[in-house]
Amino acid sequence: MLKSILAKKVGMTQIFDQEGRAIPVTVMEAGPCTVLAKKTVQKDGYEALKVAFCEIKERKLNKPQRGQFSRAGVTPMRYIRELRIDNTESYEVGQQIKADIFAAGDYVDVSGISKGKGFAGAIKRHGQHRGPMSHGSRYHRGPGSLGSIAPARVFKGQTLPGRMGGERVTVQKLEVIGVDADKNLLLVKGSVPGPNGSLLMVKHSVKTGGKGGR
Repeated sequence: MLKSILAKKVGMTQIFDQEGRAIPVTVMEAGPCTVLAKKTVQKDGYEALKVAFCEIKERKLNKPQRGQFSRAGVTPMRYIRELRIDNTESYEVGQQIKADIFAAGDYVDVSGISKGKGFAGAIKRHGQHRGPMSHGSRYHRGPGSLGSIAPARVFKGQTLPGRMGGERVTVQKLEVIGVDADKNLLLVKGSVPGPNGSLLMVKHSVKTGGKGGR
């Protein structure tokens, strides 16, 4: 069964297992997400849930946005996203999706917007090596050769300096270490993209042969 939820990154910490080993974990506030509408194959061509997450004051929304929540009888929320799941018939408008849809031992894929790094050189952006720093060398941190001179242009995909970060990144197959259903907290092993407080999409992993969707 496909499972998805919206979450907010709280930060990183570490916990200790029964053998005393430290495990780095990312804490996420997963839900509660409120169902605004349902997409069906008959009407829309696919199945999905339109959900809202993170309460917000009504005065901060425009009229069309307020209309969505008033029709569903739901408290105004900051984020509205679609979750592609295959069991929409088991959810109703106004129902909440909480962190307890996952359990310790599951594997998830986490998507978010990575931290922006600004304008970065080829060494930081692409991991290139620098040139010699002594013996008369005057080429230290440049991007290097751009390839053949014949076409008189730069080929697409050339590793050059430019804007770094601020892109949608997905980290796959992260193990769920713990779930706090009362506080809607989800603890996964390792790091996830984005700064603290950023919006994340947590889905069952596509690389576990079904273990992440039990």
